[in-house]
Amino acid sequence: MQLDLSRHVAADPHTVWDVLTDIPNAHRTLSGVTAVEILTAGVYEPGFRWRETRKMFGMKATEEMMVQSADAPHSTTIVAENGGTEYKTVFTLSADAGGGTTLSMQFGAETTHAPAISRVVTALMGKVALNATRKAMEQDLADIAAEAERRAA
Repeated sequence: MQLDLSRHVAADPHTVWDVLTDIPNAHRTLSGVTAVEILTAGVYEPGFRWRETRKMFGMKATEEMMVQSADAPHSTTIVAENGGTEYKTVFTLSADAGGGTTLSMQFGAETTHAPAISRVVTALMGKVALNATRKAMEQDLADIAAEAERRAA
């Protein structure tokens, strides 16, 4: 599964970056996130980890997330693994010539290490899962944009 999304944000890249990497407050910024538990002390940098609880398909799901790379205020990669499925999200921020920022998100899920039954279920439910994930990610981008624009005002 692969998703590529982007949106314009009426705020500079530094402000967008500050919102994107404000993990302790993600449950306030992102409407799909209900709770955040920080697992490592310190700043947002490679190795920083947290647990994020979201409501998906009407149920709560908690995933442990980790920053794989961070190049402020240009890009960051976040990874997670659950049940043999590896998730990777890459955010890229680009200053727009006319002002503001283009915030791009590339999300991928790979089930190569998942048990066979998980791969079968994923194949059967793939389109439903893809549509639900797209909707959640589009909402995340909208929420990040709204908070960045609020901070920039």
